[in-house]
Amino acid sequence: MNNTSITSTTSSGLLAGKVAFITGAGRGIGAASARLFAREGARVLLAARTESQLKAVTEEIRTAGGSADFVVCDLAEPASVRAAVDRSVELYGRLDIAFNNGATGQPPGPMDQLSEADFDQVCAVDIKGPWLAMNAEIAAIRATAKRGAIVNTSSVGSLMANPWLPAYGAAKRAVNSLTASAAATYGPEGIRVNAIAPGTTLTEMLHEWDEQTPGVIEHLNSQTPLGRAAEPDEIAQAAAWLLSDRASYVTGTVLRVDGGMRA
Repeated sequence: MNNTSITSTTSSGLLAGKVAFITGAGRGIGAASARLFAREGARVLLAARTESQLKAVTEEIRTAGGSADFVVCDLAEPASVRAAVDRSVELYGRLDIAFNNGATGQPPGPMDQLSEADFDQVCAVDIKGPWLAMNAEIAAIRATAKRGAIVNTSSVGSLMANPWLPAYGAAKRAVNSLTASAAATYGPEGIRVNAIAPGTTLTEMLHEWDEQTPGVIEHLNSQTPLGRAAEPDEIAQAAAWLLSDRASYVTGTVLRVDGGMRA
């Protein structure tokens, strides 16, 4: 990435002039999205739990000529989520778009082998977190930009049986329902709400799963018509389009970005 790639697109980019809030932005899909959104002209506020990761990505974006800042945020803490969203308004005076990408995984295995504590953590971060974030984001958009767009990260695993990640799959299916309900509720105000359902994506979460269940990436790729896993930037591209004005008539959709896995 070089300075030219940022500065040449900021005035005419897909997200030019927009203020974007991204959770889970310290690594993986979230970090790739922060870089992409900045290249496409957005001013970006990165949120996640790990300050060192946020600092590194933010500095990378700034070095490349983009506009970015960060805020430490724990999706399991309501006050932390609200404060993080409010920070975008404090810094930039408005909120236009939000990408609720932050999530936690679960130890892979049959559902009767998952501890209650792990189940509760998945629900707190992966269901309650997006609910809290959407509520805060809608309030911020209403108070400032008036119209806007939100994208939630679901999973292709929410669209089918998920015997090795049952709590995660259930949480992501709940995200699909929250997305549809929010789209129906806030569409009349000009606030669009969609979700993306990534397939196998080369993130830290996937590599951790592969370490615990050796061969899982190879197995998933064998079930994917494109025959490979996605790079995080390929998922970010779909989120950017849904958040952009080019998707102005799209709301309530769960967009599969899965290499054809569920074709």
